[in-house]
Amino acid sequence: MVQQGESALLDMDQLKSITMDDPELMHELITALVEDTSKQIAEISQAIASSDGSRCSRLTHHVKGACANVGAASMAAILKNMEAKATQGDFDACRTSLDHLSTELRKFSSETAAI
Repeated sequence: MVQQGESALLDMDQLKSITMDDPELMHELITALVEDTSKQIAEISQAIASSDGSRCSRLTHHVKGACANVGAASMAAILKNMEAKATQGDFDACRTSLDHLSTELRKFSSETAAI
């Protein structure tokens, strides 16, 4: 659901702010975020599989920033948690978070398709 707060799939106020309410730019940013996050999920999965906490932390930090900038608050929150767990070496928690992230990305992509 497009709303505000940490549980929001998309904070429209944030998206409008960074795009100056330009619908074409909104669409471009959302499309790029979905494509990049999909690719990064595969990279994060590899880092988790190889128990590479440093790489997992770097990757999640990067994607978290992109999500937060666009206004994908719920994905940013999942990634924030995953980044902390990767730093601690808790790869079981990272796998669980990655599953949640994949689900959230599908919801985000579906909910924002019309933008």
